[in-house]
Amino acid sequence: MNFHLDFIPKALPLKINHRNKIFLVGSCFTENIGDKLMAHKFRVLQNPNGILFNPVSVKEAIENYIANTIIDENNLFYLNEGYHSWQYHSRFSGITAADAVNKINASTREAHQYLATTDFMIITLGSAWVYALTDKAANAKTGSVAANNHKAPADWFNRRLLTNEEVIAVISETVNRLQQFNPSIKIIFTISPVRHLREGFVENNRSKAALINGVHTVAGNFENVFYFPAYELVIDDLRDYRFYAEDMVHPNYAATNYVWEKFVAACIDAPAQQLMQQINEINAAINHKPFNPSSAAHQKFIQTNLGKIKELQAGHPYLDFTIEERFFNNTKI
Repeated sequence: MNFHLDFIPKALPLKINHRNKIFLVGSCFTENIGDKLMAHKFRVLQNPNGILFNPVSVKEAIENYIANTIIDENNLFYLNEGYHSWQYHSRFSGITAADAVNKINASTREAHQYLATTDFMIITLGSAWVYALTDKAANAKTGSVAANNHKAPADWFNRRLLTNEEVIAVISETVNRLQQFNPSIKIIFTISPVRHLREGFVENNRSKAALINGVHTVAGNFENVFYFPAYELVIDDLRDYRFYAEDMVHPNYAATNYVWEKFVAACIDAPAQQLMQQINEINAAINHKPFNPSSAAHQKFIQTNLGKIKELQAGHPYLDFTIEERFFNNTKI
């Protein structure tokens, strides 16, 4: 008997290669894929606002990148001995307001410049639940959506589920703004397989359904907008708790690698995949722990890998092996 159905995601008509610039925005699952792309030497900018879960916060972040919105200290609020922005993750918070402002503005400027020439944007949506700020929230427009709660009091927020119509409208506006700013951009949407069970089991499924429906509706209305089924690969293909971490919420290492393999097959072109295999050899060599670093065999191993790097750089000058080259040179005797 066959206890597993093979699920092969549909290949993108326009695939990614190492010359492309890739911009990733969205949930923590975004960063899992982004980290793997960077490890394989793709040009990547990810989450200039930090992790974002809901489509409203994603839209507002992208609008700020496009407009190159610069903030000042009046846009921040003070809580728990730090200065924060309602639109940014806590990694952009600061002990002083000036520190937070500088980090936020530097990230926005970089995102604005990068987005103008980005080839592929990958947007991962995590939840259709939003937390709207109340009149008790510090330095906030009542009703505006918080991207991060910064451990603020519960009565600073009103939680609600976006309607199907709202999700479609927000995603449509996001795509429209991106394509106006960068007409050649290709957009890949995914839905995060991370389960937002703090909202409840039923509520999580309602949320994911709204996002899936919204993305597919919008993809049918715009050119160069695609869907990669990361959510379905974990929920419907793997469909087993052994592929989740101990919290039973986040996909574990095996599940993330499985989705990554499917992403590579569906979204990255064949020459780039071959190049990735060569880059993997360099990555594996860096992680190799020698028994005797001063041995002739290990020194030959170092020279061999420096030769591989030189050969890869000669054939692909757009790849940056500065860190790897420094590593091997520092281990020479």
